[in-house]
Amino acid sequence: MTKEQQKSSDIDNLSEQHQQSFEYSVPLEYLGERLDRVVAELCPDFSRSQLQKWIKSGDILLNGQASNVRNKVSANDVIKVTPIPETKVNDLPESIALDIVYEDDHLLVLNKPAGLVVHPGAGNQNGTLVNGLLAHNKEQKNLPRAGIVHRLDKDTTGLMMVAKTLETHNALVNQLQEREVKREYLALVAKDVIAGDTIDANIGRHPRDRKKMTVHTTGGGKTAITHYRVEKRLLSHSLLRVNLETGRTHQIRVHLSWKHMPIVGDRVYGGRTKVPANIDETLRKQLQGFNRQALHATRLTITHPYTNELISWEVGVPKDMQNLINSLS
Repeated sequence: MTKEQQKSSDIDNLSEQHQQSFEYSVPLEYLGERLDRVVAELCPDFSRSQLQKWIKSGDILLNGQASNVRNKVSANDVIKVTPIPETKVNDLPESIALDIVYEDDHLLVLNKPAGLVVHPGAGNQNGTLVNGLLAHNKEQKNLPRAGIVHRLDKDTTGLMMVAKTLETHNALVNQLQEREVKREYLALVAKDVIAGDTIDANIGRHPRDRKKMTVHTTGGGKTAITHYRVEKRLLSHSLLRVNLETGRTHQIRVHLSWKHMPIVGDRVYGGRTKVPANIDETLRKQLQGFNRQALHATRLTITHPYTNELISWEVGVPKDMQNLINSLS
């Protein structure tokens, strides 16, 4: 056995026998909140129900001790999370075409199309990315969320990374938590933007519509930071290159809408399509007919968990979005 083969074997054995743990020091902003809610914020890529199970089973410790999901935390408390793989017995493999940009023994990166739901759920029990991943590699069933470590909304397109081993999953989740993953998006917004900026505004659940997120300007919500610059100025619109420093739910959509730069086609946060008066009828129909948010995850940069190499991938915007950009140029 070669040295590299031995290293690979050692890693595989480590993944099977010893689970990597993550420790978090509770930030001041979570003072007095319930343990399960804090863990859900610190570990957004695991479901709330799964995290509650790990608290009850002692796989999540508070200051080194088993705790109750309802226990309140204090600033600088230490939470230790030891993820346990959960077999996806209810999710079935389905033959779904996956646009795989990169794949090795440890991870894969894919270009998600519009309309593809990431996880099965209410109203989407099949035909999801998880179903497709289980068909592509049956071992994904032994990983949390079939190896998916971050999400894109149904109608957002672009790059997603998927772990193929438990060690890789833990390493990528840790990189996300430490803000070491670089994610760049292209967003087509309905405003002539002059210059780039940084949006630093907390995001939390909408007080009346719990399916939506909103900016909290008077306290509450969680830290959310979005950087953007103008990629291209268009006819009454702009193409923005957006960098995420944090990863709150719907962060780009919420932040840009709050700054009066709604993403074209975003009916949830942008409202009805606002069509400028100085365009022809063909372009008017094209804008009104764009029925999804024009948001694309164009570039992804990580440190490879096995080789420690800094590696990046980049994919262009899909045809429907590119056609609209061309028409507005």
